[in-house]
Amino acid sequence: MCADPEELELEEQPELFEHFRFEVDKGQSLLRIDKFLVNRIENVSRSKIQDAADAGNILVNSNPVKSNYKVKPGDIVSIVMTHPPREIELIPQDIPIKIIYEDDDVILVNKDPEMVVHPAYGNYSGTLVNALAWHLKELPLFSSGEARPGLVHRIDKNTSGILVVAKNEKALNKLAKQFFDRTTDRKYIAIVWGSFDEKEGTITGNIGRSLKDRKKMDVFPEGNFGKHAVTHYKVLEELGYLSVVECKLETGRTHQIRVHFAHIGHPIFNDDTYGGDQILKGTTYTKYKQFVQNCFKILPRHALHAKSLAFDHPVTKKRMMFDSELPEDMVKLIEKWKVYLSGRTNEE
Repeated sequence: MCADPEELELEEQPELFEHFRFEVDKGQSLLRIDKFLVNRIENVSRSKIQDAADAGNILVNSNPVKSNYKVKPGDIVSIVMTHPPREIELIPQDIPIKIIYEDDDVILVNKDPEMVVHPAYGNYSGTLVNALAWHLKELPLFSSGEARPGLVHRIDKNTSGILVVAKNEKALNKLAKQFFDRTTDRKYIAIVWGSFDEKEGTITGNIGRSLKDRKKMDVFPEGNFGKHAVTHYKVLEELGYLSVVECKLETGRTHQIRVHFAHIGHPIFNDDTYGGDQILKGTTYTKYKQFVQNCFKILPRHALHAKSLAFDHPVTKKRMMFDSELPEDMVKLIEKWKVYLSGRTNEE
């Protein structure tokens, strides 16, 4: 049985996964860690090891070290990356993608809704990474056959918006560290059910896999279950029974925005996982119900867009900020709702 691509497609994954682990022999003489690892990892260059160390991805006894650290007997050395070591083979595909910026180190893409970000079991082709592998097939990082080259963060299949992808190992390590350290700045636009008493607020609550449905996430009380998650929001526009909100992520958990807003009673419009695909606010009039059903057809996905992203360039260290327009389906939904509000009778 194949896994659901939506379940596999995480909004963000800032965790670091251990790829290699070595215990230094008792008889080992003092030796630079880059030399130590080059001798123990197949097909890895010293410069690649040094880039990983510069980004804080080489740990000795659970602490990051630089490439000139000298290992000693009994040290536990590990290399961590932002993706699990188990991957599937990548198939480059000539698929159109919207590139909003590109240089020698990074590429910024405005992902269309319905496009899965990376290949996964049951979903091998047609993804953004398949397209990038074709576009960047001459680069070493993208010709390696790994299933997620250059990818440091993700957004859901049905979420549109901006993603940054690294074009080389140095950029990959530097960007991964920024996402892990939460020094990036990410803002989303969501259309959610209901109106808010407070126009700005913060949603805090641990997020983990639902105990009732493994395809969903849930919010849990502060404690050992789930991971700490914080979402800041600001209401940009009120549309009667809907609100347009700007969301700023302080953390990046799976489905964070979607599950946080559902938790406070404001599911994202047409989110079929968290209840937003039902008519949750409004009147009982048949005309209104038909209007909402027509809106679901205009936007046949959850109304969430990764609008902007800011980060420090991995080489120049210059702060870079990228913004995007709302996708056409969200713009049409907002416009249709405004027309409905302007024509609504007093008794409605």
